[in-house]
Amino acid sequence: MSGTAATGATDALGVTDATGTGRADGAQAAAPAPDPRRGRPRSPAADTAIIEAVLRMIEEGVSIGELSMERIAREAGVGKATVYRRWPGKSALMLDVMRSLDTDIPPPAGVSVRDDLVGIIEFLRIRGLAKRNSALLRTVVTHVKAQPALWREYHETVVQARREVLLSVLRRGRESGEVRTDRDIDLLADLFVGPVLSRAVLHEWADLPEGLAEEIVDTVLEGVRPRG
Repeated sequence: MSGTAATGATDALGVTDATGTGRADGAQAAAPAPDPRRGRPRSPAADTAIIEAVLRMIEEGVSIGELSMERIAREAGVGKATVYRRWPGKSALMLDVMRSLDTDIPPPAGVSVRDDLVGIIEFLRIRGLAKRNSALLRTVVTHVKAQPALWREYHETVVQARREVLLSVLRRGRESGEVRTDRDIDLLADLFVGPVLSRAVLHEWADLPEGLAEEIVDTVLEGVRPRG
């Protein structure tokens, strides 16, 4: 996920007519009637104002338990209906608040498998440091973790997208002969991300020093290169 809130998927195909039929007399078909279900377009400015209001209140010491949709709407300067049109409840809103704190993983350069792997692990290292140093991020993550459905949705969108970037690099390494093909690729991915995630999540007192990404990648690559 990114540094902005992601609140839902939209149809980007713009399909208008799939019949392929015509009129022999040259008359044009009538334009389709507007869809009565469509309401007023969402305002990105309102989305941003609502999310920033939540972040501001948490930074000021307001607990998530003290936040209500009414209070959030008042702080953002919008109507309560505006908030509920976007999020059915506070937990769904908090998921997008957490997404807004995320940074998109940089796309791999595609030149060196080793350097691309270092870039991905370095992203995770910096993300781990950000969580340690940001009380705001820790508060939001803790709340979303306590909601199994939301935590699963976060993993299925943000986390899985990041993992797919890693898997794409490992597949390229297999094709180039830099990564062995006789092991499960998901297990290989875990070998690369496991050490930094262990320090960031399970052992929060352990260091996440500069150079850690390079050390992890070089150590694991030594063991996953094809033999002979």
